[in-house]
Amino acid sequence: MKLKDSYPLYLANEAQQPNTDLAVTDKFTGEIATRVALADARTIDAGIQAAHEAQHAMAAMPSYKRQAVLQHCVERFKERQEELAYALCIEAGKPIRDSRGEVGRLIDTFRIAVEESVRMTGEVQPLDISPRAEGYMGIWKRVPIGPCSFISPFNFPLNLAAHKVAPAIAVGCPFVMKPASRTPLGAIIMGEVLAETDLPKGAFSILPASRDGADLFTTDDRLKLLSFTGSPDVGWELKANAGKKKVVLELGGNAAVIIDKDADLADAVERVAFGAFYQSGQSCIGVQRIIVHADIYDRFRDMLVAKTRTLIAGNPHEEDTFVGPMIDVKEAERLDRWIDEAKGRGGKLLVGGKRDGAMLEATLLEDVPLDTKLNREEAFGPVAFFEKFSRWDEALALVNDSKFGLQAGIFTRDIFKVLEAWDGLDVGGVVINDVPSYRVDNMPYGGVKDSGLGREGVRFAMEDMTEIRNLVIRRKAAEAS
Repeated sequence: MKLKDSYPLYLANEAQQPNTDLAVTDKFTGEIATRVALADARTIDAGIQAAHEAQHAMAAMPSYKRQAVLQHCVERFKERQEELAYALCIEAGKPIRDSRGEVGRLIDTFRIAVEESVRMTGEVQPLDISPRAEGYMGIWKRVPIGPCSFISPFNFPLNLAAHKVAPAIAVGCPFVMKPASRTPLGAIIMGEVLAETDLPKGAFSILPASRDGADLFTTDDRLKLLSFTGSPDVGWELKANAGKKKVVLELGGNAAVIIDKDADLADAVERVAFGAFYQSGQSCIGVQRIIVHADIYDRFRDMLVAKTRTLIAGNPHEEDTFVGPMIDVKEAERLDRWIDEAKGRGGKLLVGGKRDGAMLEATLLEDVPLDTKLNREEAFGPVAFFEKFSRWDEALALVNDSKFGLQAGIFTRDIFKVLEAWDGLDVGGVVINDVPSYRVDNMPYGGVKDSGLGREGVRFAMEDMTEIRNLVIRRKAAEAS
């Protein structure tokens, strides 16, 4: 299989190749794999105007037609699974097995949207709650919010783009999308499939752009919603500049998992190794903090260290590879410095810690001081560290001792501890007997604190992309007898 020499952008549903200015590298070899058209400010403005002009046609599109568009995408993505996985393996450096898994999630997300696209319901509401409202009734429905702006990240360039695109089509919102410059191919192929449908002209534009030239995605008042997935620093800055539009932010985390003393340790080891090192730890819900009961701490630590030593790192195209490269050398160098800082402050390196270019070994530490970057910030790479607890309230406090609050995982068999954690953890989701990295694409997903605003998951994104419109009816007053 081979990538094309160049890929277009999509402006108002149509492929255009004004240039080949964006080089996409193979993240394992560092070589240029293909080139993509880069949108300038004029092109972005044209895409926003096209979405603005398409909003009424999109809103008027019958549900069954929107559903047919989404179903077409499902079928075409199935037909192009290997192509999509190969492109993802190249542009993101994601191991091929994980790349195939993300294509499966892309298909799942659109399949969920197929079902939800005909379920946008409202409610008949009685208004006669007092004598003054006798004879009145209310009905409300959801209507599309209007043109949307989507900015998607590099780490899940297919599925996190799908979590914006599929709900927008389901509710009837035109959109402009800026895929991550380092991983634009998945969104471009998505545009190629959407261009095969009968969506109204201007319904979508997919516009790779440099960060410097992309202010319109955030500031333009013709856009009614901004949905951004990426780093907290960038996300909160975009919100500050977004003006009056609604903003949905899916940001970062330094997710924790608790291993209680009654956990199935063999199972927990397998899942924590996955959660910490899957796709080189480049996940906002990747396991970063491993909080273990003192009674089992040494045993669990030694088991996880032994498991980590068995993980195969290297060429992401090889079927057995579990840990591939980080997205670029700069990110690997950053995390290498954080590891060195932790070690210099008394942290103990248990396994890994070596870097070769963008390849960083799966790494575990313990005794990492609270005020180090590795503890307080989002590592976003294949590094995790152990902490110890003796009391349950202490474990919950350790989880909450973070500026982030995306998801947390807990391995325990005690239902009362489960409910206490669900009540007390300041996170968007609690996952029991699995890692915080677990996500199914129809569940509400999002965080609190610095981890963001709003929820994704198709039905929940559809709610953000709609507004409630109320209808009040005064019925004819009854005639006096």
